[in-house]
Amino acid sequence: MLFRRAARGCGEVSGVMASAAELGPAEEAPANGGVRPATGRGGAAAALVERSSSPGGLALLSPYHTHRAGDPLDLVALAQQVQKADEFIRANATNKLMVIAEQIQHLQEQARKVLEDAHRDADLHHVACNIVKKPGNIYYLYKRESGQQYFSIISPKEWGTSCPHDFLGAYKLQHDLSWTPYEDIEKHDAKINIVDKLLSQPAALPPSTEPTFQGLTQESGL
Repeated sequence: MLFRRAARGCGEVSGVMASAAELGPAEEAPANGGVRPATGRGGAAAALVERSSSPGGLALLSPYHTHRAGDPLDLVALAQQVQKADEFIRANATNKLMVIAEQIQHLQEQARKVLEDAHRDADLHHVACNIVKKPGNIYYLYKRESGQQYFSIISPKEWGTSCPHDFLGAYKLQHDLSWTPYEDIEKHDAKINIVDKLLSQPAALPPSTEPTFQGLTQESGL
């Protein structure tokens, strides 16, 4: 009977030791003196300060109790903060890249428009014409039955019902030798007038290179 109780006791002790070995130390510090990173729900890990058994050359009585976190929820909050920072940084970078992508698209459209206008201007300069074209004048494009296109200073209104050929359009020759379609002349001239006003009043520009919202605040009444 005594041997049976001893054997039973040894078996219980062995079982407890085996369970403890599987679970491992509940609050044992890492062997290398480091710290375990705190991990949030999304897998983001918050790095903690490394532990030292002798900070400043002074040996601690219990380094583990000195460095351990008081509340486990603090580690979760640290990990969540790191994860939130990663999400905000990614969102900010995405927004900035979207703005740059829109600017690139706008520049591509402008480049396409420049190329189209350049091809049109080159073709118009090669159109048949018996007079020397002068900047600032409007010229009228016609097409003969043979397919030849030519410029004339006579408008379809001046021809009336006796216009001999098909009218294709009217263009104004600018001083940079570019051509402006008749329907865009008024808009183009308005832009030129605005630029001329700015160039004629250099003193109106702010002398400081720092950004200013003076014009915006005056217009909005703030």
